[in-house]
Amino acid sequence: MELLGSTLTATYAHPRPTPANFLPAVSSMASSYRDRFPHYNLTHSLSLPWRPSTYYKAASNWPTLDPYCTRSQRVSESTMLPFVSNRTTLFTRYTPDDWYRSNLTNFQESNTSRHNSERLRVDTSRLIQDKYQQTRKTQADSTQNLGERVNDIGFWKSEIIHELDTMIGETNELTDIKKRLERALMETEAPLQVARECLFHREKRMGIDLVHDEVEKELLTEVDIILCCQERMKLYLDKAIAQLADSSLFPLSGSVSFLFRVSVPESWAKFTDDNILRSQSERAASAKLRDDIQNVLVVTANEMWNQFNKANLAFTNRIAETADAKNKIQTHLAKTLQEIFQTEMSIESIKKAIMEKSAFLKVAQTRLDERTRRPNIELCRDMAQLRLVNEVYEVDDTIQTLQQRLRDAEDTLQSLAHTKATLEHDLAVKANSLYIDQDKCMSMRRSFPSTLRLVGFC
Repeated sequence: MELLGSTLTATYAHPRPTPANFLPAVSSMASSYRDRFPHYNLTHSLSLPWRPSTYYKAASNWPTLDPYCTRSQRVSESTMLPFVSNRTTLFTRYTPDDWYRSNLTNFQESNTSRHNSERLRVDTSRLIQDKYQQTRKTQADSTQNLGERVNDIGFWKSEIIHELDTMIGETNELTDIKKRLERALMETEAPLQVARECLFHREKRMGIDLVHDEVEKELLTEVDIILCCQERMKLYLDKAIAQLADSSLFPLSGSVSFLFRVSVPESWAKFTDDNILRSQSERAASAKLRDDIQNVLVVTANEMWNQFNKANLAFTNRIAETADAKNKIQTHLAKTLQEIFQTEMSIESIKKAIMEKSAFLKVAQTRLDERTRRPNIELCRDMAQLRLVNEVYEVDDTIQTLQQRLRDAEDTLQSLAHTKATLEHDLAVKANSLYIDQDKCMSMRRSFPSTLRLVGFC
C-alpha cells in the first residue's frame, strides 16, 4: 500500500474537512499503533497533490471502498501541490486504529449490507411467493366470481329465454284468437244485413198484412242483439290490439344487453327480475283476455243463434197463420163464387116467373076489358067478373112480389160480388205476404252462419 502525506509545517497541510460519517476525527484517534509501522522514505514526486483521502487509494480494489476512491479522484488538479523533498519523517493524518476501525466499519457495513441484501432477498422471495399465492388466490377468486357471474347470467338468460318463448307462445295464441275475433266480427255482418233486408222486404206487405207482428219484433230484437254483439267484439278487439302492443314493448332481450351497463348485482338482478315479473303479469293479463274473448265469442254466438231461432220460429208461425188465412180465404171465395152463381140463377128464375106472370095478367086484364063491353043488363057483376078481378089483383100482387124478390136477389148478388172482390184482394195480400216471408226472407235466412263460423273458425 502506498502511503502519502506531508509534515504539519507545510503551507498546504490544511486539508478540507471530512464528513463525519466518512471517517472518525483524527484528533480522537489513539497513537498506540504508531511504533508498529516502519517509516518509509518518500519516493514520490513533490508535484503530487496532498489528498486526505489518498489513504484509501490502496483499497480501490475493494468493492465497498470504490466510492471513497472515486471521491478522492474528484479533487481538482488545481489543488495539487508538490511535496517537500527534503523531509525525512512522514507524519500521516490517520492512525492504525483509524485504519482498523475504518476496516471494521467497512466490514460491519459490508455485513450489514449483505445482511440487508440477504434479508431483502429472502423478503423479496417471500414477497414473490406471497404475491404469487395472493395473485393465484385473487385469480382463483376472480375465476370463481366470473364462474358465478356466468352461472347467474346463464340462469337469468335461461329464465329470460324461457319467459320470452312463453311470451311468444302467448302472443301467438292471443294473435290467433284476435284473428278469430276479427273473423267472427266479419261473420256478423251477413246476419245483420239479412235481418235488415227482411225488415225492408216486409215493409212491402200490403193492406192489413202490414202489421207490427211477432216476426217484426223478433227481427228488430235480432238487429239490436247483433249490433250489441258487434260492439262487445270491437271492444275486446281493441283490448287485444292494445295487449299485443304492450306485450311487444317489454325489453326481455334488453335484459341481456343490460349486463354490459354500469350497475350493481342487486339492481342488475332486480332489473331482469322486474322484466320477467312484468312479462308474467302481461302474460296473465293476455291469458285472461283470451279467456274473456273466448267467452265473448261463445256468448255472442249463442245469443245470435238463439235470437235467430226465435225469429225463424216467429217466421214459421206467421207463415203458417198466413197460409191458413189464405186457405180459408180461398174456401170462402169458392163458396162466394158458388153463391154468386146460385144467386144469378135465382135472379134468372125470378125474371122468368115475372114474365110468366105478366102473361097471365095480360090475359086476365084482356078478359075484364072484353066483359066491360057487354051491353045493358048483360054488364052484370057475376062470379066470373069477380073472379077475373081477383085474378088480376092476385097476379099483379105476385108480379110485385117477384119484382121485389128480384131486387133483393140483385142486391145480394152485388154484395156477393163485393165480397168476392174483397176476398180476392185479401187473397192477393196473403199471397204477397207468403211470398215475402217464405220465399224471400226465409230463403235469405238459410245462409245464416253456423256456430263454428260465429266463434271465428273457418
